[in-house]
Amino acid sequence: MICLYCILLIVYTRVMYARMAAEKRLDDLATWLRVVIVNGPRQSGKTTLLTQYRERHKGTYVTLDDTFQLEQARLDPMTFVEQGEPPLMIDEVQRGGDALVRAVKMVVDQRQQRGQFILSGSAKFLTIPTLSESLAGRAGFQELWPLSMSELTGGPAGFIDQIFTEPSRAVSGASPWRRDDYLDAITRGGYPEAVTIPVAPARRAWYDGYLDTVITRDIGDFASVQNGGALRRALALLAARSGSVLVGADLARSLQISAETTRNYLAYLEMVFLTLTIPAWSTNLTSKIAKSPKVFVTDSGLASHLLRASPASLKPVGHPALGGLLETFVLSELNKLRAISETDVLIHHLRDRQGAEVDFILEGPDGKIVAIEVKATASPASNDARHLYWLKEKLGDQLIAGVVLHLGSAAGSLGERILALPVSALWGNAVPPTTRR
Repeated sequence: MICLYCILLIVYTRVMYARMAAEKRLDDLATWLRVVIVNGPRQSGKTTLLTQYRERHKGTYVTLDDTFQLEQARLDPMTFVEQGEPPLMIDEVQRGGDALVRAVKMVVDQRQQRGQFILSGSAKFLTIPTLSESLAGRAGFQELWPLSMSELTGGPAGFIDQIFTEPSRAVSGASPWRRDDYLDAITRGGYPEAVTIPVAPARRAWYDGYLDTVITRDIGDFASVQNGGALRRALALLAARSGSVLVGADLARSLQISAETTRNYLAYLEMVFLTLTIPAWSTNLTSKIAKSPKVFVTDSGLASHLLRASPASLKPVGHPALGGLLETFVLSELNKLRAISETDVLIHHLRDRQGAEVDFILEGPDGKIVAIEVKATASPASNDARHLYWLKEKLGDQLIAGVVLHLGSAAGSLGERILALPVSALWGNAVPPTTRR
């Protein structure tokens, strides 16, 4: 039997040291830009990234989660931003408000040196309604999401680059991943602390506390929310409807709140990185493309918690929640890979009003397309790729590859430029963390 302590030690070690790609990107941005803003969900590892940067490069670190530091930042923002040895790293900067951001702007306008400030926040900097200053033209942005499977397994993180340049190389040997491995990965998610908690009740308590903090504190910093329970219910409904086109009126009716309040709540959830909106992709290939977006919970572990789904409950074949959770999991991985990829891609979905649907459309900077279907089956067949065949006929050579991601172990071709790959191809089929000695 595998030693549980050994598994946790391995996972914890990877959590602490797996962010080399993120560290390199931060180093590059801080070398050439006056301000770097690290954005991402609370508890995604931003504080660790900043403190490790300070260990490598020195500088001054402060966090506005500290009540004293927050008070100083609000009382005298100019003195606050001129403290210490540069770069000044301000964690949870959005809590300091507009005056603090304007003070940063004044300092960087007076000094042209690069690498003056590294700011991190658990809310999307450009969309916070209480901030009038975005630091546009002065700052570069780095997204930091919860841990990817590439980071947790030590596998490669180049899937997006590979599938756009040499898609045939993605077809490799049999995957070591089995259905139970995927169910565990989906329900565990990627939050660094949550992945190290092996006991389900303790992990549920962590997620409950996490949601309470984000909803009451982070959203409360920039918005007045009268009904935090409705916000949490909205998030749970979005988790239950993963993979479905968002219909705002239906969501409002389910929550028994107004359409305007529903729109505000959806915006708030996206501002704090709890949700991710995937717009519809359209071109002139057809006039019958549905334009509505899809909205996903950004972490499959959090979505599983909201749906009270566990590996055991998802194990029966045909479980109604598995398809949506698997799609959430794949989107989360694609989004994390996109953040560090050399290939600049946009993620969309495609739905034709006559029924043709493709889960994810990855569009490269030259308009080339990789289309991805996600199937909760271990034995993909040509019928699972029927919408990819349809899209290939419409796009011709614009389609680099169509991919069916599945829960089986085999990889192969389902036709010219149409591939069937195990989901684990996203991290190079590196073995599951729980099988490592």
